[in-house]
Formats: sequence, C-alpha cells, structure tokens
Amino acid sequence: MHPPLNAYVAALEALKEDDRLRGLKPRTGIDFASNDYLALANAPRMKKAIFTALDAGTPIGAGGSRLLRGNCEEHEALESEAARFFRAETALFFGGGYIANFAILTTLPQRGDLLVLDSLAHASTHEGARAGRAEFRLSAHNDPESIEDTIDDWRAKGGKGRVWIVVESLYSMDGDFAPLKDLVAIAEHYEAFLVVDEAHATGVYGEQGRGLTAPYEGRENLLVIHTCGKALGAAGALVTASGVLRDFMVNRCRPFIFATAPSPLMAVAVREAILILQEEPERQRRLIDLVDFTHRQLVVCGRASSSNSQIIPYVVGDNARAMRLASALQARGFDIRGIRPPTMPVGTARLRISLTLNVVQDDVSDMIDALVEETWGDV
Repeated sequence: MHPPLNAYVAALEALKEDDRLRGLKPRTGIDFASNDYLALANAPRMKKAIFTALDAGTPIGAGGSRLLRGNCEEHEALESEAARFFRAETALFFGGGYIANFAILTTLPQRGDLLVLDSLAHASTHEGARAGRAEFRLSAHNDPESIEDTIDDWRAKGGKGRVWIVVESLYSMDGDFAPLKDLVAIAEHYEAFLVVDEAHATGVYGEQGRGLTAPYEGRENLLVIHTCGKALGAAGALVTASGVLRDFMVNRCRPFIFATAPSPLMAVAVREAILILQEEPERQRRLIDLVDFTHRQLVVCGRASSSNSQIIPYVVGDNARAMRLASALQARGFDIRGIRPPTMPVGTARLRISLTLNVVQDDVSDMIDALVEETWGDV
C-alpha cells in the first residue's frame, strides 16, 4: 500500500472499532428510512411532467451557470411559481439543500456580523458558518433565551454588526419543532435576520404544505430554504427572500455564480410537485393521519417518542447496539437505519424511523410489533 494511504486506513480502522464505519446499502425492505414523505419521488404525475418536458425539447443539462447560457426558462418559471406559492417576494433555485445553506452563510453575513446557530442545526449550516466571514456562536438547542444571551454577550463585548439567527423548523434527527414564534420576535427585537431551513417541513406542514414559516413569509429579515429532494420528491432547493438579498446572491454568491445550473428537468419536477401540493391536499392529510396513528401505537406499546412529527428517533445510546438493532429490523423486512456520531452527539446513537406515504397503517403496526420484540428488555 502506498505510504500516504496509511493514515486513511488507520482512520477507517478507528471508525470501525467505535462502530461508526459507514457503508452504502441497497434500497431493500419497507421504506421507513427515506424522506420521500408524500411519495412523490415515483408519482405518475411527476414522471408525466418529465416526459412531457423532454418531448417539448427541455434539455437534460443546463450546459452552464445561470449567469451564462444555463439560465433556462424552466428555472425562471419555477422561481416565479415558488415565490407566488410560498408568498415570498422572490425565490432562487439551487442544486440542493446543502449547497443552498452553505451559499447563504458564505455570502450574506459579512465581517463584523454574528451568526447564532442552533447547536443541532444541519451540518451544512455549520460548514457555511466556518467558511464564511462572520463570527459565529452556537446556542442551546431550541432555547430562545440562549439565543438572546448569546446576542447580548456579543453586543456587550463590542459586537456592532448584523445578527443572523440560523435554525431548522423541524429537526431531522430528533423530529422536534423550532419555537418559530419566539424566534421571529427575537429577530424583530434585535433587528436580526432569521434563516430557517424547512427541509423536513416543506410539503408536510403549513397551509397546502407551505411549511412552518408560512405565517411569517414576506418579512424582509426572513430567508427560508425549501429543500426539494424530500417531500417534493425531486432535487434542489429554493431559497425565498427579499429581492435585495436575491440580487445580492446572484451577484456575489460563488456557489451560485460558478456552478452549472441545476437540470431544467429538476425545475420542471419541482414545479409539478408544487402544483400537486395545491391540487392533491389529501396527500398531506393522509401523512398527518399516519403520523398520529403511529404515535398513538407507540404510546400503547410503551415506546412513546419525544417527537410528534413524521421523524421518530428511537434513542439507544451505544453505537454497536444501535446498529445491531437496525440490522435486526432490516432482516425482518423493514428499512430502518442506525444513526451514530458525529451526526448525533456521543452517547445518543439511535434508530431514525421516518414515516412516508410509501407505507400504510398495517406496515406501521408490523414495524412496531417487530421493534417491541427486538427491544423487549428496554422498558
């Protein structure tokens, strides 16, 4: 083996010894792992929209960045429709949620500003904060008082720039909701910007699936990231913001300026998904009913969750035990994955059970029965 590879081999061995070595697995078993919450990824309407676009001459690739020849009419049609649907001034389409978060935090906050990140916010926000110009600090999870204390401390020590508060509306591993009403009030009080990642709420919550920020959209100090690869069943991410901030990103955002534009076909798919949210509201209702049913069943069998959303964490603690439990459930036909550090804090390894319209109540009941049998000694 070439000597420079030895360090990587040692690092992989260390992960293996700590039961944290990752690997790719095929899609098998009943879906309790995906984020395809509304089952749109394989929906006939989505496929038809793509086929129709191809027949009409829509290219597969954009062929360049949006500022060159890559700005297709499909992108602009999606952004116009998204701004209208989410009741925002403007929208800007990125290739994915990770890059959208990273792009915002490396472009808009400036030197002298302060970023306050919820400690459990997505890795992309932490990476964006580290790579950006502004100072950043972490606040205690879902703790408005911690955010205020952080801002007050920064101001007391001479901080004079703008403040940016960065959260998720629904957290992807704990399944809990941000106190958005309090956060909006804090942002108003401190004349701060509020950046909300709606990745796991878009399509699922809010009127017609507009997300949990829907009551606050249109505020000049609010930026929202609506990921398109989860409930919307496609790929990419829409950032809704004021026209001024959109124009600034178009002119100064390196991940936007220097990246090939997303596929025009993805823009078509996302636009169709937004239409489905409006024309097939029963999908949202069916998912909420399934979520309610599942949590009731968990309470009955003594496995009540700390979450009340479609994301259900079953915290095990030990890495090896979490992975053994995941493997046992997979062997019984349920695609449930184990989540370990560094995705989660040390000592909180867990199963992440995800509810989607790819399953029905009977599937849920069978899964809970299997979970109870495999964890009989836990309670």
